[in-house]
Amino acid sequence: MSGHSKWANIKNRKASVDKKRGKLFSNLSKIITVAAKEKGGDIQMNPRLRTAIETAKAANMPQDNIEKAVKKGTGELEGVTLEEFTCEAYGPGNSAIIIEGITDNKNRTISEIKHLLDQHKGKIANPGNVLWMFEKIGKIITNGVENNEIIELTAIDAGAEDIKKENDKMTILTKPENLYEIKKTLEENPALKNIRIESANMVWQTKSNIKISDEKTKNSLKDLLEALDEHDDVQNIFTNAG
Repeated sequence: MSGHSKWANIKNRKASVDKKRGKLFSNLSKIITVAAKEKGGDIQMNPRLRTAIETAKAANMPQDNIEKAVKKGTGELEGVTLEEFTCEAYGPGNSAIIIEGITDNKNRTISEIKHLLDQHKGKIANPGNVLWMFEKIGKIITNGVENNEIIELTAIDAGAEDIKKENDKMTILTKPENLYEIKKTLEENPALKNIRIESANMVWQTKSNIKISDEKTKNSLKDLLEALDEHDDVQNIFTNAG
């Protein structure tokens, strides 16, 4: 019986991993399609597409999936019409939440997000009521590189606003319009040929955090964020809860 139980646990864990991988590949496909639709399928002329494809490859997404996603964006393959959305909300403990995603039916997705918020003591906010608490920035994370000083100087020369170091990682913060140029400059610097860029994304950074001390409220917020994260159309979630 114990062997059967162990096998069941293994299958459950594998199913969970497969589900997460499936959602990751689906999200990456949507990003690639939207990026290709926005500025074409040439990665040399479309830095957002180039970054999306690099991220997909790093996640071991099959090349065939990547190519199909690009062709759907350029119109070479038929597919549903995708659009990006940003949703503002309030969560437990007066926390502010920004939800970003890509969907083929915005009305349906927003309705489903509202339902999730209702279930977890949250609610949709009117446009602008939450965004003012955040600032949109470009964020690049490099990992496992020894030449931190060269990275820092190169990034600053290219227009970086702030740089933070933690162990073997370096986080570079910049204005959104400088994100891809800084990434390209780092990658093309001969002194940084072994640089590993873990991610390069636009993110919403809170201007000030709020602290939730009540454990019940904290758990309610955690459950809400997990429920939102599991939604197929949700790409990113940001909150000012510290």
